[in-house]
Amino acid sequence: MSATPTRILSVNTASVRLVDIQGRRVATAIHKQPQPQAVEIGPLGLQGDEQADPSVHGGLAKAVYAYPSEHLAFWRTVRAQARVAGWDAEVPPGLMGENLTLSGLTERHVWIGDELHLPSGAVLVVTEPRQPCFKFNAAMGFAQASKMMVQSGYCGWYLGVRHPGAVRAGDEVRVVPGPRELALPDLFRAKMSRRRQDD
Repeated sequence: MSATPTRILSVNTASVRLVDIQGRRVATAIHKQPQPQAVEIGPLGLQGDEQADPSVHGGLAKAVYAYPSEHLAFWRTVRAQARVAGWDAEVPPGLMGENLTLSGLTERHVWIGDELHLPSGAVLVVTEPRQPCFKFNAAMGFAQASKMMVQSGYCGWYLGVRHPGAVRAGDEVRVVPGPRELALPDLFRAKMSRRRQDD
């Protein structure tokens, strides 16, 4: 477990919109924007947040997506190397498609079944790692973004909502360990290995 306190740096939502990706019109809500006020959390996620493809993001098991801010410097560097952003261009909250931008907690400290307890009484439970797709490549601005996520293991994780409540930027999160039988990085590697075999 990380000794650093875990905090919510940003709460991000988006509505579904149509964008041009690889020459076709695609519905997506990956372009999350920070919300300055508290946002209610219900069984299917954050109020005002939409999902274009519930098979990828949404539903009871993938209601909320959390991403560690500790990885944003890595993405700033690789985006600059790909020449889609300047070397001094920050990666803004929500660009990864995350609902919650966190600090003090990364994948190597996360296990399936761990709970995130928020001050409002909301309880979120870790369900699975995020699997990158072509929409992530488009949001990041270069075709190798998904490959970089797989190689780095900087995937973030999905959360189910065990108890509803609210969340706001600045909230401190209490992490309550689950059964600690399956580590998030191990599940991510297994899922990515199966996906390569299926391709």
